[in-house]
Amino acid sequence: MENCTNVYMVLNSAEKTAIGTICLMIAPFSLLVNVLVLVVIASSGNLQRHPSYQFMASLALADTIACCCFTIAFLDFHLFKSDDSFQRTKYLLRLSGVTIAFTGSVGSLLLMAVDRYYAIYKPITYKMQLTRKRALVGIVILWAVAFLISFLPLMGWSCNTSLSCSNLFPYVDRSYLAFFASLVLVVIVLILIAYALIVWWAHQHEANMNAEHPGLARMRMDIHLAKTFSCIIVILLVCWLPVLSFMMTDVVMAELSKPQKRAFAFCSTLCLLNSGINPLLYTLRCRELRVALKSLVNGLRRWKGCSAQASN
Repeated sequence: MENCTNVYMVLNSAEKTAIGTICLMIAPFSLLVNVLVLVVIASSGNLQRHPSYQFMASLALADTIACCCFTIAFLDFHLFKSDDSFQRTKYLLRLSGVTIAFTGSVGSLLLMAVDRYYAIYKPITYKMQLTRKRALVGIVILWAVAFLISFLPLMGWSCNTSLSCSNLFPYVDRSYLAFFASLVLVVIVLILIAYALIVWWAHQHEANMNAEHPGLARMRMDIHLAKTFSCIIVILLVCWLPVLSFMMTDVVMAELSKPQKRAFAFCSTLCLLNSGINPLLYTLRCRELRVALKSLVNGLRRWKGCSAQASN
């Protein structure tokens, strides 16, 4: 316990206050907006029939779990330092919950990117090929893989000697950390490729339209998509690359300095921030979901009015 405290507990009192404040500012907001998305989709039969909104629900579920698991595990580890913070099984179990959530989150982002690519690339066969049942199968596979990956340390892929242990996570083997960080990087690269192909296809489409109808004034779809996807990509990279960079540095270096460990702790909160940004960036911008939200609010108002009349 004392050795773990010396190696991993690197925050001073001011830094603990700062990082605790950051988490407690981000987590409630992130939890609220993600639960709101889940409630709206669950209350709308029309949205549930569309694969795109099933993927959005998967993303919201992952980010809801991330808000809870990450905040509890992170604050307990860095701030409260309870008696069981460094108990091997309990620590790895909490870490598995966080890993499940973030793996499910980036995996859902990949499913959404592929869904958008397929909808634009093959619009005629999209609805026939990507049915609700196939979308559910994809989501189930995603979460099964997320659970498997996350519980590997508990199943035995953990460090036995100090030389193979991560400098950032107790009991985590560096080979597992390299595997997880590489997997997330591959997923992010695939998301970037999917959005790049969408923009390229839109540009080709606009070029063909300009050749067929020269001088016709209309909104450039490729420019609009490029702006939207650029925003998505920048936010994704800003939130994930710092953490992944520290993880890969931990894999290749024998030791990390205390300033590096402190920086990693603060950068980790960017992943929590990403869970709060996702519903604003991917779901609440959708017109159909906003209509469903307005319908839900109006229904609650009518229910409240009827309840008030009945009580009178």
